[in-house]
Amino acid sequence: MGDIMLGKMFKSLFGSSGEGQKTASKSTTVVYDGFQIIAEPQLSNNQWQVAGRIEKQIGDTLKTHTFIRADTLPDEQGATNEMIRKAKMMIDQLGDGIFD
Repeated sequence: MGDIMLGKMFKSLFGSSGEGQKTASKSTTVVYDGFQIIAEPQLSNNQWQVAGRIEKQIGDTLKTHTFIRADTLPDEQGATNEMIRKAKMMIDQLGDGIFD
């Protein structure tokens, strides 16, 4: 019995208990200045991590920039909103340079 409890403790410490990172149940897409922002927060240790993609069709190629931030928030909607805010800032600052 002690080995089972010890194993559970290590699993919870190192995130291998099957409850590692889970993506949001649904993604939110926003179109901004010709870019698509796809918010996909990830559940990690009971917090929602800011994550998602920025995409843009350039000629025949769909360019994608994926990012996961260290920022975590207690709720999925908050992480979605923060991802969209950060993505808009990146678009404003870098434009198509996001894909370089």
